[in-house]
Amino acid sequence: MAIRPILKWGSPVLHTASLPVTNIDADTALLVRDMVDTMYAAPGIGLAAPQIGVSLRVIVVDLSTGTEKGKLLHLINPEFVEKEGEQKHEEGCLSIPGYAGSPTRPARVVVRGLDLEGRERVYTGTELLARAFCHEIDHIDGLLFVDRLSPLKRDLMKRKLKKRARADDWED
Repeated sequence: MAIRPILKWGSPVLHTASLPVTNIDADTALLVRDMVDTMYAAPGIGLAAPQIGVSLRVIVVDLSTGTEKGKLLHLINPEFVEKEGEQKHEEGCLSIPGYAGSPTRPARVVVRGLDLEGRERVYTGTELLARAFCHEIDHIDGLLFVDRLSPLKRDLMKRKLKKRARADDWED
């Protein structure tokens, strides 16, 4: 079990698209385990590899925050197969503590990726699961929920975040 530090807004790896995983091996399995431990310790419902400083296309999601067996999902090289509808709900982010916003997200998504054995997995998500998939896939694309806000809200929040990042003051 290794809980890794979660990078905060302004860290370059959070704002850069991640590389695909080309070889699923013991290092990939260790990364996923560390991501799960870090997500549960935070606590959070999702985590992307860039949030712990690893620029690879790997995400983990567990809406139960570890309280229900079998709810943990991990995907390597996830991609959207379908998106439909629209929803708008408040989101927070472990990399932006103390801030929240309501980006517009699809109401339903179908996501495809690989598991740790290299087998294809396909998941359909609605409501919170759809938002979590979108939020985590945004991370591996170098985006944060702030980037999905309206221009005015985005600019206001980014000004506040720049001050916090300069001061390295992320306490709530």
